[in-house]
Amino acid sequence: MITNVVGLVTGGASGLGRATVERLIKLGGRVVLCDLATSKGHEVAKELGNNVIFVPTDVVSESDVQNALQVAKDKFGRLNVAVNCAGIGIAFKTYNFNKKIPHSLDDFIKVLTVNTAGSFNVIRLSVGLIGENEPDEDGQRGVVINTSSIAAFDGQMGQAAYSASNGAIASMTLPIARDLADQGIRVCTVAAGVFDTPLLTSLPEKVRIYISKTITFPKRLGKPEEFAHLVQTIIENPLLNGEVIRLDGAIQMLM
Repeated sequence: MITNVVGLVTGGASGLGRATVERLIKLGGRVVLCDLATSKGHEVAKELGNNVIFVPTDVVSESDVQNALQVAKDKFGRLNVAVNCAGIGIAFKTYNFNKKIPHSLDDFIKVLTVNTAGSFNVIRLSVGLIGENEPDEDGQRGVVINTSSIAAFDGQMGQAAYSASNGAIASMTLPIARDLADQGIRVCTVAAGVFDTPLLTSLPEKVRIYISKTITFPKRLGKPEEFAHLVQTIIENPLLNGEVIRLDGAIQMLM
């Protein structure tokens, strides 16, 4: 399926999302790249060629996601894979006792809205189009791949909102897989460790070195292409379903 796959990738203009788009294209697929209008989506799509179409998309907007799906259908005829890579994070303790300031409820809600509700919005709408595909010999029509984080299981100080949102993504994987089983649509989630993405590139070198030391082996940050490789594996292996797969080098998070 990977050779002719048609994918929709959110957060596709940078980091893990871009690496996923690049791998799908390299393997002969076609991709609708979804990211915010303020992203570098246009530049990335132009760089990667005619098999990538950028569609400005806010993942919490039903109309934006529906528009991206319509582009997939109009330009490529179908959708086989939806990959959720869009997400945000903040760092703030539940209560700052020095300044007597509680965690912002608006910020907490925003992180859950973008990460959890945004992922679910893409899932619930994408599977309608995926479900139109002719099933293969196993009855499979396509696959949904979500991005969570090891913070879902090993959250650090200041990560209440981020951990909650990613924990929800991990937790909804199995019930959604069961919801969609009759239609032959698989659902898996990658719980990503610490990757060398633009966010971490902006950190001081000593901080990057410190983070690398928390990784059991190999002692380095993950490469975005390694995330994309796992996406490929999930697409290719029909028995992977309802799973949350850690991709983290057996990291040992330090307080």
